[in-house]
Amino acid sequence: MQAWSLWKDGNTQDFVDSSIVGSCSLNETSRCIHIGLLCVQGRPNARPLVSSIVSFLENGDISLPTPKEPMYFAEDNYGTDGAAENTAKSANNMSITVLEGR
Repeated sequence: MQAWSLWKDGNTQDFVDSSIVGSCSLNETSRCIHIGLLCVQGRPNARPLVSSIVSFLENGDISLPTPKEPMYFAEDNYGTDGAAENTAKSANNMSITVLEGR
């Protein structure tokens, strides 16, 4: 959720650890976060192909599509105590996952 919020607000520099922020390109960091957000889109057909991801990473001039809020973060499945609920839901009707502790 933090990556989405920072990207949406244009604050991706806040996602970079302060110990390396001076030694990395913030434009490249923002682009990598953008690409990562494209990879976690709720609909599988909205996610880029691996070949497209490679092209996005190799060529900074390629315009990236605007991601939508990832489904993983669109719903809050946490109770008041912060623990995830043990649910059998499927956001995309592709699978059902039961969350269990280790």
